[in-house]
Amino acid sequence: EPGVTEKKMFGGLAFLIGGNMAVSASGQGGLLLHVDPEETDALLSKPHAQPFQMRGRTMSGWLRVEAEGVQTKRQLERWVSRGVAYARSLPAKG
Repeated sequence: EPGVTEKKMFGGLAFLIGGNMAVSASGQGGLLLHVDPEETDALLSKPHAQPFQMRGRTMSGWLRVEAEGVQTKRQLERWVSRGVAYARSLPAKG
């Protein structure tokens, strides 16, 4: 994918598209995912999805997916594709 970069973020390895984070392989296991904030509540109803908190604050548009939720290639692709689609929808950062 053109424009993909890797960067250490949030204790893991993040993949950015046009400078916008799509997904991160969490150092704690599982994934950290950047999604459309309007889809956050619906996605939290999926198995193994949890709200992402930073400094005690729940971040809309950000999810943690437990390692159990990304054990198969199909599971991983479903989550990664959501993060990639959202990152692509954002304006590229300088």
